[in-house]
Amino acid sequence: MSRAKGAKAEEIGALFLQDLGYKIIDRNFYAPFGEIDIIAQKGGVLHFVEVKSGANFEPIYNITPLKLSRIIKSAQYYLKQKKITPPFCVDALILRGGEVEFIENITL
Repeated sequence: MSRAKGAKAEEIGALFLQDLGYKIIDRNFYAPFGEIDIIAQKGGVLHFVEVKSGANFEPIYNITPLKLSRIIKSAQYYLKQKKITPPFCVDALILRGGEVEFIENITL
């Protein structure tokens, strides 16, 4: 996915989350292990959200065990940097053909 397409997908994702009552805390957070697309909060829980989009395939398949591991390490790095210890989860926002699917607390 090009940077422009990725940025557009992340913008759509952030607006989608806001419509669901999430507060966007940060976007494109860079850690030594990788990037977190969106960090949002709702009900005292931090959500580290990976955004994937695609038209001709299932974007969820781009979230591999290695990618998930890096997201978790990056989330832990974020929490350590901010010196906070809230409950958190890793979520996926999938954009496919104009539709948005939000998958909370993904595991592989």
